[in-house]
Order: sequence, then structure tokens, then C-alpha cells
Amino acid sequence: MPLFYDQLKRPVNVPSPPKRIISVVPSQTELLFYLGLDAEIIGITKFCIHPEHQFNTKTKIGGTKQLNINLIKSLQPDLIIANKEENEQSQIEELAKHFPVWISDINDLPGALDMIMKIAQVVTLEQEAEELITAIKEQFEVLHINLSPLKAAYLIWRKPYMAAGKDTFIDSMLQNCGLTNVLTAQRYPELTADELAAANPGIVLLSSEPYPFTNKHIDELQAILPAAKIIVVDGEIFSWYGSRLLQAPAYFGQLMERLA
Repeated sequence: MPLFYDQLKRPVNVPSPPKRIISVVPSQTELLFYLGLDAEIIGITKFCIHPEHQFNTKTKIGGTKQLNINLIKSLQPDLIIANKEENEQSQIEELAKHFPVWISDINDLPGALDMIMKIAQVVTLEQEAEELITAIKEQFEVLHINLSPLKAAYLIWRKPYMAAGKDTFIDSMLQNCGLTNVLTAQRYPELTADELAAANPGIVLLSSEPYPFTNKHIDELQAILPAAKIIVVDGEIFSWYGSRLLQAPAYFGQLMERLA
């Protein structure tokens, strides 16, 4: 079997091309369908909701952090595609004892584009990936960033409040919007209301996922940050690092117009 290296630099032997694929990361699942692997994908998570017509026809193998290991074993995949951050390490290590597991590790746009090409090489769809990557790059190149003096906080959770910090893909996307992340902590720090107030962001973006923030939560945050501009944003656009990146630049442009 051909030898490939994932983004953790792990060697992974995969049949070429793989015929029975399980994806345990929603954004990478969407990417695989975009590349045309409808027949090869045999299992997805309950959060792999795009594209909708495929979600309704594929076997669900649990959630990203609560995989049904026995069901996955019964499906006998010849490739599992996972992510360092979105999946539980112990579960992925167990699956790797039995099946080829390719793991992504993505903190910025270049890392996402690298993932797209590396996965395409594994599934022998390099040309399709090249076309996708070119289209994504072209979209981002025409995104005119006007650097804002305002600093932003991007909240992903409530009770407790959690935000996207440095060294995250979301932070990279904030930079692509022309915003500066007010948080200097790494990864996803928890924040009290007092700590959020002390950070004093001029803009607060409430993500639609993983916590389903809606407009009803704006008043709650406005009481903590009366001077901030607070809006709900599409969490998939900010955190999905596959083919959905095609939609990101246009969304970011419209968002910055709202924040101007």
C-alpha cells in the first residue's frame, strides 16, 4: 500500500485509491463530497450536515468527540480522516490500531490548503483539489482588507464564556477580515464576565456554533460590554477549513461592511 504522511507527520499506509472512507470531521466530510467521493464515503458523524442530501443517506458513527468505535470497526473502513483538535486522541489512537487514520492539524489558511491537497493525494483526486485551491486563493486575493483599529472577541461558548484565542484557525480568519483578536491567550480560554469586560473588545462576534448563539444573547453581552458592537456570525464560515472556504471571502467582505 502507498505510504502517505498526515499533518502530524505520521506515516499512513492507505490502499490506492481507498474505497471505504469514514470522515469524523464535518468540514473535511464536506470537502470529500465536494471532491466527488459520494460512493466511497461509508460513515460520517452526526455533525457532518453538509451536503444535506448526503447527510441523510450515510451511516452516522456518533459525534466528533463520541465516536461509536464498535460501529466503525464493523464498517471496516480502509481510510479514516480525522483532526487533532476536533477528535478525542484516545479514540483516534484506538482506531489507528486497526485502520489507516489520516489526521489533519490546521491553524491557518495555508494549513487548510495544505490539508486539501494532502487528502486529495491520498484519494487520488489531485486535479480536483488544485482547481479548488486555486479558486479559494483567488477569492481571498480579491478580499480587500481594511485594517480596523477595533479589536474583536470571538465567542464560541456560553456558561462559561469561551473565546477563540491565538493559534486557532478562527484567529487566522479574524486576521483575514482585518480584525485583531483582543485575546492573547492560546487556543480557547474560558472568560468570566469581568475578564471579558477587562479585555474591552470593540467588536464581539457570537458564533452560531458550537454554542448556538442567537440575537437573544446580544442583550446579555451588551450589559457586560455596553460600548461594543455585538453581532451573531456564521460559525461554519469562520471554522470550517474545507471547500466551505470558497464562501468565506464574500462573507467576510459583507461582515466588514456591517462593522464599518
